[in-house]
Amino acid sequence: MLCVSFTPLLALVLGASLGAAFPQDALKKSCSLSKYQFLVPHELKAVQKMKEQFEDIMLLSDRKCNTRLFHRKWNTAELSVPDRVMLAEAELDLATAMLGLPTAPKFAETRQRPLAFLTQAREDLRGCMAMEAPSHQPSGKLRHWLHKLQTAKKTETVGCLEATTILHLFQVLNDLRCTALREQCT
Repeated sequence: MLCVSFTPLLALVLGASLGAAFPQDALKKSCSLSKYQFLVPHELKAVQKMKEQFEDIMLLSDRKCNTRLFHRKWNTAELSVPDRVMLAEAELDLATAMLGLPTAPKFAETRQRPLAFLTQAREDLRGCMAMEAPSHQPSGKLRHWLHKLQTAKKTETVGCLEATTILHLFQVLNDLRCTALREQCT
């Protein structure tokens, strides 16, 4: 009779011990970028609207820029998955910084939705990088591009970086999608 009542108590103690050994938060946290594999149409429309409005503003201003930051001789699909994550994170860092700049109130309103979306994507990527490859060293291709990005941040005007980034946001989104696919992408 004593053995029958001892069994549930033993199971309870073992269950609590195993629960402490494997915290629930650790089981819940994973690197899932699947929501970026197929971008939601209303997010794409918000980016398109912002890009079009920015192009209209550019026609009225004299923002000439010679940076070729987003012109690369390699395709994102050629990179390893950790390199893709690093690339997308760097591009999203630049994009969120440029979209966060002060601007005219009407354009600031148009920027809100794309900025919120890109900020969330950047945070998701940072979580993945921290979990999957915290000490990953970039390949030569990516290292060269990251150096080019740092040089552009030091030598180009803010207006030039802003224009280049906004005009290439769909490339940034495609690189994010490619990163989320974790396999060959085009």
